[in-house]
Amino acid sequence: MSSQDFDKDPNRVEDKVENTVNEFAGEAQKQFGDFVDSPKHQLKGAARKYSAQASEAVSDVADKIKENPLSGLIAAGAIGVVLGLLLGRK
Repeated sequence: MSSQDFDKDPNRVEDKVENTVNEFAGEAQKQFGDFVDSPKHQLKGAARKYSAQASEAVSDVADKIKENPLSGLIAAGAIGVVLGLLLGRK
């Protein structure tokens, strides 16, 4: 993302920072769980970390679709066709 994109959408900067903080916090919680041998903390930390990564990936895809809506529409159609074929099999 270029600096011009941040100028257009300051909320995007806030989302990126929040996702990065959550990713690091999740990793810290996971490592704490490893240290104290707590599966509960390990699982919660991993979930927080991967949730932040997924949120960032979704934001990046949304930005790309905003830049080029036709490619997003084509990709969505292709995914729909593949899922239709897979779910239609018996």
